[in-house]
Amino acid sequence: MPDSLLARAKRGEATAFEQLYRWFERPVFTLALRLTGQREEAQDVLQDTMLKLFDRLGDFRGDSPFWGWLRQIAVNEALMRLRKRNRMSIDDEASEAELESQDTLLPPTAADTALLGRAMAALPDVTRSVLWLYHAEGFTHDEIATSMGKTISFSKSQLARGTRKLRAQLQIDTEVTVHG
Repeated sequence: MPDSLLARAKRGEATAFEQLYRWFERPVFTLALRLTGQREEAQDVLQDTMLKLFDRLGDFRGDSPFWGWLRQIAVNEALMRLRKRNRMSIDDEASEAELESQDTLLPPTAADTALLGRAMAALPDVTRSVLWLYHAEGFTHDEIATSMGKTISFSKSQLARGTRKLRAQLQIDTEVTVHG
């Protein structure tokens, strides 16, 4: 994305903001869909995110990549929707021994996007969100916990439980490497 486009949008040029919207519409929608699991909700998250972008564009200082800044707004909007619908109320207590013993690696057949997509869709909303934020978006457990208003143990336990459920659904026993 050209810096000039961002500068023009900050000055209030409607055509520049429209271009920003078109530039980021698909990635924001895709992220929202991954987190909420529902197209209608993802569309609502997209609209709310873009409204916040319009209101807060002047706050963006350029200290970090623009997509990272906008992505955080989208994640917050999606998680807020899940909280509003009381879909974040999963038991977040897990023993450290359970967390340490659990393998949190995605199944190797994750390369089969359609198969993985169906398996992810079958997970509870919050579990799917944690898995997506951790593996696809590269969030740390601390960042996930902060975004969700939960503990680091909550993030770790959801990752471990979600991975176990995915492995069971996909009937996979082997491991792959993940980010640290």
